[in-house]
Amino acid sequence: AAYQLPTPTKLISSPNPLTTQIYDRNGTLLYNLYEERNRTLVNLSDLPKSLIQATLTIEDRNFYHHIGIDPVAIVRALYHNTRNETMEGASTITQQLIKNSLLSPEKTYARKFKEIVLSLWTERIYSKDQILQMYFNEAPYGGSIMGIAAASETYFGKPPGGLDLAESAYLAGLPASPTQFSPYGIQP
Repeated sequence: AAYQLPTPTKLISSPNPLTTQIYDRNGTLLYNLYEERNRTLVNLSDLPKSLIQATLTIEDRNFYHHIGIDPVAIVRALYHNTRNETMEGASTITQQLIKNSLLSPEKTYARKFKEIVLSLWTERIYSKDQILQMYFNEAPYGGSIMGIAAASETYFGKPPGGLDLAESAYLAGLPASPTQFSPYGIQP
Protein backbone atom coordinates (compact mmCIF):
# COMPACT_ATOMS: atom_id res chain seq x y z
CA ALA A 1 0.00 0.00 0.00
CA ALA A 2 2.91 2.38 0.72
CA TYR A 3 4.17 1.97 -2.84
CA GLN A 4 0.80 2.36 -4.51
CA LEU A 5 0.73 5.21 -7.02
CA PRO A 6 -2.26 7.28 -8.02
CA THR A 7 -3.10 7.00 -11.69
CA PRO A 8 -2.41 9.96 -13.98
CA THR A 9 -5.83 9.43 -15.54
CA LYS A 10 -7.15 11.33 -12.49
CA LEU A 11 -5.48 14.48 -13.85
CA ILE A 12 -8.15 15.03 -16.48
CA SER A 13 -10.85 15.30 -13.78
CA SER A 14 -9.10 17.13 -10.98
CA PRO A 15 -10.59 16.73 -7.51
CA ASN A 16 -9.90 20.41 -6.81
CA PRO A 17 -13.20 22.30 -6.66
CA LEU A 18 -14.04 25.07 -9.11
CA THR A 19 -15.07 28.60 -8.23
CA THR A 20 -18.74 29.46 -8.67
CA GLN A 21 -19.13 32.75 -10.53
CA ILE A 22 -22.28 34.87 -10.31
CA TYR A 23 -22.97 37.39 -13.10
CA ASP A 24 -25.64 40.04 -13.51
CA ARG A 25 -27.94 40.02 -16.54
CA ASN A 26 -25.43 42.15 -18.51
CA GLY A 27 -22.61 39.65 -18.02
CA THR A 28 -20.76 41.61 -15.33
CA LEU A 29 -19.12 39.40 -12.71
CA LEU A 30 -20.67 40.12 -9.32
CA TYR A 31 -19.21 37.44 -7.03
CA ASN A 32 -16.73 34.59 -6.92
CA LEU A 33 -17.74 31.91 -4.42
CA TYR A 34 -15.15 29.36 -3.40
CA GLU A 35 -14.03 27.36 -0.41
CA GLU A 36 -10.26 27.35 0.24
CA ARG A 37 -9.25 27.54 -3.44
CA ASN A 38 -10.20 30.07 -6.11
CA ARG A 39 -9.99 28.05 -9.33
CA THR A 40 -11.55 28.48 -12.79
CA LEU A 41 -10.71 26.35 -15.82
CA VAL A 42 -9.22 27.76 -19.01
CA ASN A 43 -8.33 26.26 -22.39
CA LEU A 44 -4.75 26.52 -23.64
CA SER A 45 -6.08 28.05 -26.88
CA ASP A 46 -7.52 30.97 -24.86
CA LEU A 47 -4.14 31.97 -23.41
CA PRO A 48 -1.88 34.58 -25.00
CA LYS A 49 1.25 33.25 -26.66
CA SER A 50 3.34 35.56 -24.47
CA LEU A 51 2.03 33.85 -21.30
CA ILE A 52 2.78 30.38 -22.65
CA GLN A 53 6.26 31.39 -23.81
CA ALA A 54 7.08 33.17 -20.53
CA THR A 55 5.92 30.17 -18.49
CA LEU A 56 7.95 27.73 -20.58
CA THR A 57 11.02 29.96 -20.37
CA ILE A 58 10.81 30.28 -16.59
CA GLU A 59 9.57 26.82 -15.64
CA ASP A 60 10.69 24.33 -18.29
CA ARG A 61 12.53 25.42 -21.45
CA ASN A 62 12.76 21.86 -22.75
CA PHE A 63 9.09 21.01 -22.13
CA TYR A 64 8.33 20.05 -25.73
CA HIS A 65 11.57 18.04 -26.03
CA HIS A 66 11.71 15.83 -22.91
CA ILE A 67 9.87 12.71 -21.76
CA GLY A 68 8.43 14.16 -18.53
CA ILE A 69 11.72 14.52 -16.71
CA ASP A 70 14.85 16.43 -17.65
CA PRO A 71 17.87 14.24 -16.76
CA VAL A 72 20.35 17.06 -17.50
CA ALA A 73 18.52 19.39 -15.11
CA ILE A 74 18.40 16.67 -12.44
CA VAL A 75 22.16 16.08 -12.65
CA ARG A 76 22.86 19.83 -12.65
CA ALA A 77 20.64 20.38 -9.59
CA LEU A 78 22.22 17.46 -7.73
CA TYR A 79 25.68 18.80 -8.47
CA HIS A 80 24.90 22.34 -7.27
CA ASN A 81 22.82 21.21 -4.29
CA THR A 82 25.47 18.78 -3.00
CA ARG A 83 28.16 21.45 -3.31
CA ASN A 84 25.88 23.89 -1.43
CA GLU A 85 26.35 26.47 -4.18
CA THR A 86 22.63 27.09 -4.62
CA MET A 87 19.42 25.21 -3.92
CA GLU A 88 18.30 24.42 -7.43
CA GLY A 89 15.21 22.59 -8.59
CA ALA A 90 14.93 20.27 -11.55
CA SER A 91 11.20 19.69 -11.85
CA THR A 92 9.62 19.84 -15.26
CA ILE A 93 6.13 21.23 -15.81
CA THR A 94 4.89 17.63 -15.91
CA GLN A 95 6.49 16.92 -12.53
CA GLN A 96 5.02 20.09 -11.06
CA LEU A 97 1.57 19.12 -12.33
CA ILE A 98 1.93 15.70 -10.68
CA LYS A 99 3.14 17.21 -7.40
CA ASN A 100 0.34 19.82 -7.32
CA SER A 101 -2.44 17.43 -8.36
CA LEU A 102 -1.68 13.88 -7.25
CA LEU A 103 1.00 13.97 -4.54
CA SER A 104 1.73 15.83 -1.36
CA PRO A 105 4.31 18.64 -1.36
CA GLU A 106 6.56 16.85 1.16
CA LYS A 107 10.25 16.97 0.27
CA THR A 108 11.31 13.35 0.45
CA TYR A 109 13.15 11.04 -1.91
CA ALA A 110 10.16 8.67 -1.94
CA ARG A 111 7.82 11.44 -3.10
CA LYS A 112 10.35 12.59 -5.72
CA PHE A 113 10.67 9.02 -7.03
CA LYS A 114 6.86 8.72 -7.29
CA GLU A 115 6.78 12.10 -9.07
CA ILE A 116 9.33 10.92 -11.64
CA VAL A 117 7.49 7.63 -12.32
CA LEU A 118 4.12 9.39 -12.61
CA SER A 119 5.60 12.06 -14.90
CA LEU A 120 6.94 9.44 -17.30
CA TRP A 121 3.55 7.70 -17.21
CA THR A 122 1.65 10.98 -17.74
CA GLU A 123 3.70 11.82 -20.83
CA ARG A 124 2.62 8.51 -22.37
CA ILE A 125 -1.09 9.19 -21.73
CA TYR A 126 -1.46 12.88 -22.60
CA SER A 127 -0.17 15.21 -25.31
CA LYS A 128 2.19 18.04 -24.37
CA ASP A 129 -0.58 20.60 -24.95
CA GLN A 130 -2.95 18.68 -22.67
CA ILE A 131 -0.31 18.58 -19.93
CA LEU A 132 0.43 22.29 -20.31
CA GLN A 133 -3.29 23.14 -20.15
CA MET A 134 -3.71 21.04 -16.99
CA TYR A 135 -0.65 22.77 -15.50
CA PHE A 136 -2.14 26.23 -16.16
CA ASN A 137 -5.36 25.10 -14.45
CA GLU A 138 -3.63 23.61 -11.38
CA ALA A 139 -0.57 25.82 -10.75
CA PRO A 140 -0.49 27.80 -7.49
CA TYR A 141 -0.38 31.58 -7.90
CA GLY A 142 -0.37 32.63 -4.24
CA GLY A 143 -2.67 32.02 -1.30
CA SER A 144 -5.95 30.46 -2.38
CA ILE A 145 -5.40 31.31 -6.06
CA MET A 146 -5.16 28.17 -8.18
CA GLY A 147 -4.83 28.27 -11.96
CA ILE A 148 -4.10 31.04 -14.41
CA ALA A 149 -7.73 32.15 -14.84
CA ALA A 150 -8.16 32.93 -11.14
CA ALA A 151 -4.69 34.54 -11.03
CA SER A 152 -5.41 36.80 -13.99
CA GLU A 153 -8.75 37.91 -12.54
CA THR A 154 -7.31 38.42 -9.04
CA TYR A 155 -4.15 40.33 -9.97
CA PHE A 156 -5.28 42.21 -13.09
CA GLY A 157 -9.10 42.09 -13.12
CA LYS A 158 -9.33 40.48 -16.55
CA PRO A 159 -9.47 37.05 -18.18
CA PRO A 160 -6.10 35.55 -19.12
CA GLY A 161 -6.72 36.11 -22.84
CA GLY A 162 -6.41 39.85 -22.22
CA LEU A 163 -3.01 39.74 -20.50
CA ASP A 164 -0.24 41.85 -22.02
CA LEU A 165 3.44 40.86 -22.09
CA ALA A 166 4.37 42.40 -18.71
CA GLU A 167 1.35 40.84 -16.97
CA SER A 168 2.10 37.49 -18.59
CA ALA A 169 5.72 37.60 -17.44
CA TYR A 170 4.68 38.48 -13.89
CA LEU A 171 2.16 35.65 -13.65
CA ALA A 172 4.57 33.18 -15.27
CA GLY A 173 7.02 33.77 -12.42
CA LEU A 174 4.57 33.31 -9.54
CA PRO A 175 4.34 29.46 -9.44
CA ALA A 176 8.08 29.24 -8.70
CA SER A 177 7.43 30.71 -5.24
CA PRO A 178 3.85 31.99 -4.97
CA THR A 179 4.07 32.98 -1.32
CA GLN A 180 7.30 34.90 -1.74
CA PHE A 181 6.40 36.68 -5.00
CA SER A 182 2.71 37.39 -4.34
CA PRO A 183 1.85 41.06 -3.73
CA TYR A 184 -0.65 39.78 -1.12
CA GLY A 185 1.97 37.79 0.82
CA ILE A 186 3.83 38.60 4.02
CA GLN A 187 6.49 40.51 2.07
CA PRO A 188 4.74 42.00 -0.95
